[in-house]
Amino acid sequence: MKNWWRKWSYEIPLAIGDALWEILVVQFAALLDRLTWRKVAALAPVAVLLLAYYHSVPLPPALMLIGDLVAYIDIFSVVLMLSILSRAATIAFLVKRAAIRAAALLARLRTGMRRIDPRQRRGAGSAPRPRRKPNQSEDDRAFGGMWGQAAMA
Repeated sequence: MKNWWRKWSYEIPLAIGDALWEILVVQFAALLDRLTWRKVAALAPVAVLLLAYYHSVPLPPALMLIGDLVAYIDIFSVVLMLSILSRAATIAFLVKRAAIRAAALLARLRTGMRRIDPRQRRGAGSAPRPRRKPNQSEDDRAFGGMWGQAAMA
């Protein structure tokens, strides 16, 4: 009889308390750790449907569509992100093309400005013009041809 009393007054309530602690605290905390906003959003339309059927309230189709949007918010956000990324890629492509065109324009302007300069008529890679050989000697050219005229006279 003493063993029976101890079992029902001490061990069984402790076992029930331990089981309740395991279920209501430990497993509930683990469930909350795994719970995400996406899962909550997916359960919201189910809760709306259950309340509507429980109260036998006619549910407007717009509310059902909002529930679907909330349930599929992850797909909607992926589509939105892809559209933003495609626009960003298009803008980056256009900026890149504009930079290439600006660089080409600057290169053409540099070569055009180099050709306008009267001191640099020929390109850097062209062969030099052949020069005429002078008839006078170096001394004649230096002194205005005095020596050449004096020698002739």
